[in-house]
Amino acid sequence: MPASAAPRARKGLRRTAALAATATASLLVGLLSPAGALADEAPADSVHSPNITHVAHVPKPSAVRSVNSDLAFTGDYAIGGNYDGFVVYDISEPEDPRVVSEVLCPGGQGDVSVSGDLLYFSVDYPRANKDCGAPAVPVTDPNGFEGVRVFDISDKANPQYVSAVRTDCGSHTHTLVPSKTGDSDLLYVSSYSPSADFPNCKTPHDKISIIEVPHDAPEEAAVVNEPVLFPDGGNHEQDGLLLPTQGCHDITVYAERDIAAGACMGDGLLMDISDPVNPVVTERVRDENFAFWHSATFTNDARTVLFTDELGGGGAPTCTEEIGPERGANAIYELGGKKGSPELSFASYFKIDRHQGDQVCVAHNGSLIPVPGRDYFVQSWYQGGVAVIDLNDPGAPEEIGFFDVDSRVEEGVQDNDTWSTYYYNGYVYSSDITRGLDVLRIDDPRLRAAEQVRMDEFNPQNQESYRPGRGNGR
Repeated sequence: MPASAAPRARKGLRRTAALAATATASLLVGLLSPAGALADEAPADSVHSPNITHVAHVPKPSAVRSVNSDLAFTGDYAIGGNYDGFVVYDISEPEDPRVVSEVLCPGGQGDVSVSGDLLYFSVDYPRANKDCGAPAVPVTDPNGFEGVRVFDISDKANPQYVSAVRTDCGSHTHTLVPSKTGDSDLLYVSSYSPSADFPNCKTPHDKISIIEVPHDAPEEAAVVNEPVLFPDGGNHEQDGLLLPTQGCHDITVYAERDIAAGACMGDGLLMDISDPVNPVVTERVRDENFAFWHSATFTNDARTVLFTDELGGGGAPTCTEEIGPERGANAIYELGGKKGSPELSFASYFKIDRHQGDQVCVAHNGSLIPVPGRDYFVQSWYQGGVAVIDLNDPGAPEEIGFFDVDSRVEEGVQDNDTWSTYYYNGYVYSSDITRGLDVLRIDDPRLRAAEQVRMDEFNPQNQESYRPGRGNGR
């Protein structure tokens, strides 16, 4: 397992180093049995498919050196989250991206989203206080800070720390939700793994936190609601036992349609967000092959929802013949039913069939490739690399391209370990945990129309509809 795998472990495994080590060992035993079953075989005879070109790579800068996580985009800039803080990249020339600034402000997770001149950053590892330089403290410290930090990035070369909002159990991820008035942002904060021993993360924790950030006074950001999504308890499997859901991992909103999809450990959710401060759960599904509901994406017409399963918590090899094609995969559901009473119907699974041997590989973050009237998806698979997926037939998805840098294939290269991969204004950007930022170009006639969709701002968990000449943005 690579050195970077440990910080990806679930928050509940951070109680002590010994507990984390024990839990990880137990997890691997369960996934690798029988011993020696996973041969270290090269995943392919090339590091990319013919329709993908690797056009640029930016190594991690000197100040922000920990685990790279999520990405957000604004104009000619990409913002890369990191457990140490974040990096602002100038991508005005996508094949020659440059680092504009680095913000050292540790706190774990580093999930980012952007709204105009404001940047939001998730803090999931407790710090002694809200200051950027505050030292780490145990989860049992009642004065420890976890939650969301707010930055002013109007000057991309010199971002300014504005404020921070504490949330129960911190912020593993957050989702930007536009307010109905347009003069503020709402953030749906997802977090999990409570314990009776954690003063700021008590059980039960079947809720999310909603923060409101006034555009004109971001220093006044505050929690405005904590809706309980599982009043009767949910489902979460751990060590073979079915336990109550202990929070959500991630939520994706499609505000134009007043809907959201939640990946909540043991359950997949649909929500009505017509009143975004008071979301209402309208549908819940379970899947016996899913270990950890991780994230969700709607198709542009909202007729299909893709959920991901992060089997192994992002720290185990699951892209193998032994694990099979239905675990650690995407599950694709068709969205039907009547208004106010939606129904999710299972259509199929998708998992890359480029077996990765003992490499850490599982379904992770991705986004639609905005081809109007068609459904294509680009996605990270940790050390399984980047996959381009045709979703036009929900019952028979297929991979149509890949980028999989691997030293077993090409001697001397640094193996990829990609956390999130998104399409933005003609190029694909991959936030690689260890390598830094990779930029890919797709040359495929099926995807050419996406180049006509221009975005001014892109937060992948805040979906907006697209058509030629207009994308997601202000």
